[in-house]
Amino acid sequence: MPDRLPSSIPVLVIGAGVHGLSTAWHLAKQGRTVTVVDKTGVGAGASGIACGVVRNNYFQPAMSELMAACVEVWESDPKALHYHGTGYVALGPPSQEADLIEVYERQQRIGYPSELHVGEEQVTSHMRSLFGDWRAPGLTVCLHERAGGYAFNRESMLGLADKARAAGADIVTGVEVTGFDMDAAGAVERVRTSAGTVEVDQVVVAVGPWIASLWEMLGLPDRLDVRQPDGELAADQPMWTYWYLQEGEIGFDPARFITDDGLPSPVLHVDSDQPLRDDSGRLITSEPWGVYFKPDREGVQGGAQPLRVGHEFDVDPYPTGTVDLEFPDMWSAALSHCLERFEGCRSAYRQVRSGGVGAFTVDNFPVFDYMRPNVFVAADSNHGYKMIAVGREIARVLEGEHSSLLHPFRYERFQTGDLHPVSHSPYPWS
Repeated sequence: MPDRLPSSIPVLVIGAGVHGLSTAWHLAKQGRTVTVVDKTGVGAGASGIACGVVRNNYFQPAMSELMAACVEVWESDPKALHYHGTGYVALGPPSQEADLIEVYERQQRIGYPSELHVGEEQVTSHMRSLFGDWRAPGLTVCLHERAGGYAFNRESMLGLADKARAAGADIVTGVEVTGFDMDAAGAVERVRTSAGTVEVDQVVVAVGPWIASLWEMLGLPDRLDVRQPDGELAADQPMWTYWYLQEGEIGFDPARFITDDGLPSPVLHVDSDQPLRDDSGRLITSEPWGVYFKPDREGVQGGAQPLRVGHEFDVDPYPTGTVDLEFPDMWSAALSHCLERFEGCRSAYRQVRSGGVGAFTVDNFPVFDYMRPNVFVAADSNHGYKMIAVGREIARVLEGEHSSLLHPFRYERFQTGDLHPVSHSPYPWS
């Protein structure tokens, strides 16, 4: 059993994942008294089993600007955050050329380091300058982000927790929030927990896929009307949709997953419209497909298109990683399709605790906003792990500042039609 909490806490942060820990770290650096509670432990949820990719390949201007800030935070202390700045390479077929060109041009405007290659010959040449055994055909656009990369999931959360504690924040685990007592204006006066009731001045809710239960406790609607940018109204939409994130791993010496210059491989993300076959020639799919993969501690880890679960899902106990039956064949074949070194890798496939499930908002983009007069909610729509700067911005908002980075993710956008543009990516978060 945890120790009983103090009877009063100036700032209570709920959730010890990337948003909660980052918020606590930055608030504590500002001299605020802040306590983080988590019903299980640091990084016990989505942040602790994320694939760990850090990228800025976003078609949406607001996402791109926020992610540039996030990369800066990751790069501020790579050792403590277990971050590897290897870069990120996105490759696609002709249908994605316009999107990636627009992403590249925006990155250039904001000073984010990247380069663009267009045309199948140019793309192949660039990839073979990195990997002599590159062999994926039909890719006509390549956006190579020189910043970004990946971090080790659980280790990075433990490092972030250490930074929060060093700044003066308290982190109490094994404490579950069970309800909120609100005044007549809707502000939370007290938070009920498994370790006692606490009076609060400010609350930050940062619970990842558990957001629906806290949302309900706060008396917030689980359905809403959404106005599209063209003015059309989509009435009575469910606020949350759950997706399983399909990820796995192959046992492969990371020292072999390097560039021809001897550098660790960047994260590779490939969307293709080419037929995908396994190493025996068996057709896996003739439909467009997409995968991502990166070096890991003892192998190569990555994923593919997620599985839509539905509008209700029990996140306890939190998933250990579930994939479609066809996923191992598909993902392994995709690796071999791209790099000759992975030929025969299907036999080395192993299912690891990665991916999990995410709660996506009605438009698949985050909500970062005050949802009660003194309750700020970070509902990240599964973009969370890479978005380490969100906590810094939340801390600024709690200090009374305006955050231009979080403003585009206000809840009000669903009413005003100020939604984010949608790309041609097959991934719901893009």
